[in-house]
Amino acid sequence: MGSRIQNFRARLTAGAPLSGTFLKTPSPIVCEVLALAALDVVCLDAEHAPFGRMEIDGCLAALRAADQPSLVRVAECSATEIRSALDCGAGGILAPHVSCAEQARAIVAAARFGEGGRGYSGATRAGGFGDKAMRDHIADSHSQTAIIVQIEDTAALEAAAAIAAVPGVDCLFVGRVDLAVAMGKEPSVPEVEEAARRVCAAARTARVATGVFTTGLEEVARWRAAGASLFLFGSDQSFVLTEARRLATGFHARGQ
Repeated sequence: MGSRIQNFRARLTAGAPLSGTFLKTPSPIVCEVLALAALDVVCLDAEHAPFGRMEIDGCLAALRAADQPSLVRVAECSATEIRSALDCGAGGILAPHVSCAEQARAIVAAARFGEGGRGYSGATRAGGFGDKAMRDHIADSHSQTAIIVQIEDTAALEAAAAIAAVPGVDCLFVGRVDLAVAMGKEPSVPEVEEAARRVCAAARTARVATGVFTTGLEEVARWRAAGASLFLFGSDQSFVLTEARRLATGFHARGQ
């Protein structure tokens, strides 16, 4: 495992500006291509895209081979889903719809080895397929596994400070679109932005990182000022569609 993967969590918790994207296409080939872009992280979206365990496994193998830091947004915040992603070699998890501190504590426990926590096996990609000493695997997992919880429900807004204060939570990720849906608003209205800023403030008070989803670089300065440091831009699908649409529009605009 390379230095970029090993250092990702340290950079995240230090508040370094980090760029990444969601992977919606369960393809190791797409992972290889994205790794050439030298993004800070690629997040496999197992919540909203057709990822099974084998697809996650293959994609993470490709990303690890390229020393590309990775996250998995798990389909649900169960110990089974979290353990599976981490055993396959994910550098961390993005846990969706976290709405209270008790839930955050359960997520941290599921991602950490120890009493009542993550079940141990060294015969995994994360454990070097048995070639890594147990003490080293446990130590590396504890120091390098990033735990990011997504704030995207109205109940989570009131609990954001308590969630951020849970030991082991490294970052609050603001799900602005789901938050807007929960509030019955459009994502662009001031009420949603104010709610997102409250999450940023809660994270800053607890001295944990903040992440946001965004569609373009023009938003970065505004959210950096609010305290965000992790930015996930679009997805592999949006990149393909945007460039293909630009090409088609430009071609026909020239009368071709």
